[in-house]
Amino acid sequence: MKNIAIIGSTGSIGTQALDVINHLPGRFRVVALAAGRQVEVLAEQALRHRPLLLSVADEARAAELRRLLAQREDGYRPEIVWGEDGLERVATHPESELVLTAVVGAIGVRPTLAAIEAGKDIALANKETLVAAGELVMAAVRRCGVRIVPVDSEHSAIFQCLGGSDADRVRRILLTASGGPFRGWKDLSGVTPEQALRHPRWSMGAKVTIDSATLMNKALEMIEARWLFGVPMSKIEVVVHPQSILHSAVEFCDGSIIAQLGPTDMRLPIQYALCYPERWEGCTAPLDLAALGSLTFERPDEETFPSLRYAREAVAAGGTMPAVMNAANEVAVGRFLKGEIPFTGIFAVVAGVMARHEVVPRPDLDAILAADRWARSAARQQVVSA
Repeated sequence: MKNIAIIGSTGSIGTQALDVINHLPGRFRVVALAAGRQVEVLAEQALRHRPLLLSVADEARAAELRRLLAQREDGYRPEIVWGEDGLERVATHPESELVLTAVVGAIGVRPTLAAIEAGKDIALANKETLVAAGELVMAAVRRCGVRIVPVDSEHSAIFQCLGGSDADRVRRILLTASGGPFRGWKDLSGVTPEQALRHPRWSMGAKVTIDSATLMNKALEMIEARWLFGVPMSKIEVVVHPQSILHSAVEFCDGSIIAQLGPTDMRLPIQYALCYPERWEGCTAPLDLAALGSLTFERPDEETFPSLRYAREAVAAGGTMPAVMNAANEVAVGRFLKGEIPFTGIFAVVAGVMARHEVVPRPDLDAILAADRWARSAARQQVVSA
């Protein structure tokens, strides 16, 4: 039995991870859960899985969670903590062996690093951790002798395709993208939040769904792949694959391309990460290739969707620039969802903040987090024309 802690248990990835765990009784023990504001959902999860430690966003929600659980008469009384310290407590719980980092945004950086330093293996569903602090994180992984298994469907696919092969054997990593709801559009000026949240293939949280619509999700994944697999950005290509069945591929130096295919269901890569290095009976429906008929591929439109260019520019600048790109995007997405800026304003905010940033080379964690704070402030102030 494997002991697991989950950071972000009430989000899309966290809830699906618990579905996988429910499907595999006796294989896992949930020892700690961290959520944000969805206290009632966390209480339900806690009553089913009986973790020893729970964390929420703040002290008021901790009190509410304590009240909900106190109504039970079966004696279940977990320890309840909150805030950033609470996230780190969950990430470093002494009984956990594997930490699933499933929060969205740069808030995942500090607890993920803490888990690595505590000797925990990581199932990583928080791409922003490697975008903002990839060099620090991968150095800590090597120093502490732990393992990162990616959860994103694309990076899970690449991980499986590589099969332990050395990076110098790789000619190209082919990172697939669905293209989002606006594939083929040239004019994005009138896009509404409701339209952007209607993803044609995947069911995800609001922020990730908007990132998919702008292709920023793929930009972040390019940087994540650069650190996870030790390849330069010049070897990472994005290919639009609307059916989202081929999740990514690796071309090796001899010209062979190995691809991973599977249903459009995040429970598959989640289960692979939780069970690795073993494979167990899955909870997803089998893939019927004949019924699919055909799979298509095309190049991304980087003129209409400049996010991929921003990723290359951020990595070329190095230092704190990727963290700044990520933080500016998080704020810009929030502003768009609130109706403060148009859809194309997301691109304008990210580009504007990146242009104003003075890069700190080879930053430590404090410098990265300071750059993140600066970028968020700058993004909130960035003027965007209608």
